Amino acid sequence: MANRLLSTLAFFLLAGEVLAAGPIAPEAELDVALVIAVDVSSSMEGEEQGLQREGFVEAFRSSLVHEAIGNGLHGRIAVTYVEWSGTKDQRVLVPWTIIDSPDRALSFANHLSYQPVRQAGMTSISGVVDHSRKLFEQLGGTPIRRVVDVSGDGPNNDGRHVTYARDEAVADGIVINGLPIMFRRASGSKELQDLDLYFKECVIGGVGSFVLPMHDPEQFAMVIRTKIMREIAGIGDAVPRIVPAQASMPSMNCVTGEKRKQEDLLSQERKP
Repeated sequence: MANRLLSTLAFFLLAGEVLAAGPIAPEAELDVALVIAVDVSSSMEGEEQGLQREGFVEAFRSSLVHEAIGNGLHGRIAVTYVEWSGTKDQRVLVPWTIIDSPDRALSFANHLSYQPVRQAGMTSISGVVDHSRKLFEQLGGTPIRRVVDVSGDGPNNDGRHVTYARDEAVADGIVINGLPIMFRRASGSKELQDLDLYFKECVIGGVGSFVLPMHDPEQFAMVIRTKIMREIAGIGDAVPRIVPAQASMPSMNCVTGEKRKQEDLLSQERKP
């Protein structure tokens, strides 16, 4: 009981540290506003979610990330952490927080580490992209760049088509980067072999957008740290991805998740 009370007290103290940074003043100049959008759909196993969460926690505890923030034009970023699943399931775990020092970064990481891990249902990448656009509208500061960092282990299978959400966000000047999780799971759940290509063709967009696939669960912390540092520094792929999907002929079927969902439903209906 004593340990539980201490943990609860620590959580509220950390939450107070984060909330003390806001609301973000309209005149605040930011190098980047970053929405960290993390998949908690049913295909994400508990161990996988734990590694993913710890990877983001460790990233904001890293001196390399602190240095990347400090080297920005203003030395100041705004970050929010969102968990997502179905089209109407997006939860902000840590609200918009200004990070302009190692202490603020550590407070953000500590606050995140005390949040419980949950598992939800469907996979709506389009839903979290649309939700992220609303979060940017609520942001008080003026960022040089607005970035959505989407991690996930499967294609969009709920809500509107992901390319529609992607193209509208890119038209607003938002950059979407992807972290496809592609290692084999113990449960034997279905995986999209070309998930990295799906993210490249159907999810990411904007000037300098990039995909950084995750193939080994032991590399979670390193890959996430690298991705966060690239996003803070504005280092993307050499070729900007700014052409809307309908203006090109992608090699990946961008409705593969929706088709798989329909096939699964038909298969269940046929069972006696």
